[in-house]
Amino acid sequence: MQNNILICGVGGQGIVLTSKLIAAAAMERDIPVMSAETIGMAQKGGSVFSFLRLGDDIYSPMFPEGTADIIIGFEPAEAVRMLPYLKKGGQVVVNTHPIMPVTATLKGSSYSGNEMIDYLKANTEKLLLVDGDEACREIGSPKVLNMIMLGAAMKNDILPFTVSEIEDTMKRTVKPQFHELNSKALRYLER
Repeated sequence: MQNNILICGVGGQGIVLTSKLIAAAAMERDIPVMSAETIGMAQKGGSVFSFLRLGDDIYSPMFPEGTADIIIGFEPAEAVRMLPYLKKGGQVVVNTHPIMPVTATLKGSSYSGNEMIDYLKANTEKLLLVDGDEACREIGSPKVLNMIMLGAAMKNDILPFTVSEIEDTMKRTVKPQFHELNSKALRYLER
C-alpha cells in the first residue's frame, strides 16, 4: 500500500513541521517514507509545499499529477494551485481562512478566499473545510494551525496513523512547553 500526501500553504504556517511529523511517525512504524519540501519564498509568505510518499516500492519523494491521495491545504489558493495533483476520489482538507498574497497587498487588491473555496467545492469529490482561524482562536494560539489541519486530515483514515501516534511523535519532536497546546489542536475536531 502507498500513500501520496501533499501539504501546501504559505510560509510560516507550519507545513514543514507537519511533513516532518508524518515522516517521523512513518519511520517509527517501519513504514518506508520519502519527503521533499519546496520552500522558496517561505519567509515572505510565499508558497510552501511538501510531498510525502509512504509505503513499499517508492523511489522518489515526488509524485505525478493525478496521484495524491490527500491534499492538506493550509491556505485555499494554495490548495487550488495543487489540485491537479489530486487523484480521482482523493481527499482535500482545507483551511477556509485565506492569507493575502504579498503581491495582492502591494497592488491594493482584495482576496477573500471565497472564490477558491467555491472552486474546490465544484472540483473535488471529497472536501473537508476547516475554519482554522476560529479553531486557533478557541485554542488560544495562531501557531497551532498545522496541528489542527493534521488532526482534520486524520479524520477519514487516509493517513495510516492514529491521532495518538502523531501526538506521541509530536511530543518527541517539539519543546515540552508546547505539548499541551499542540495536543489540544491535534484533537480539536474530536470534540
